[in-house]
This record gives sequence, C-alpha cells and structure tokens, in this order.
Amino acid sequence: MSGRIRQCMADHIYTLSPTCPACGRPTSVAHPARFSPEDKYGRYRRMAKHD
Repeated sequence: MSGRIRQCMADHIYTLSPTCPACGRPTSVAHPARFSPEDKYGRYRRMAKHD
C-alpha cells in the first residue's frame, strides 16, 4: 500500500487502497503531477489538452 491518498472517480471517495472500498473500481492518485520549469514535453501536453 502506498502512502499517497487516492480517489475513486466514480464515487468521489478518498482512500489509501488501490481499489475503491464501495464499488471495487480502481482508484487514481488524487495529487497533481509535479511542476518543473524544465518540462520538455509541457508544450505538447498543453496542445493536446486544448484539442
């Protein structure tokens, strides 16, 4: 079990488990990715987000 808090996107329940205790679906990490000013692929990610 990791120490990072996770969230079920279907139920909006926060947990430390890789699966949701309510529905059994996989959870995702609730924290955003770290920001780096030297992000090589940030330009491409922003272009894909606006499409």
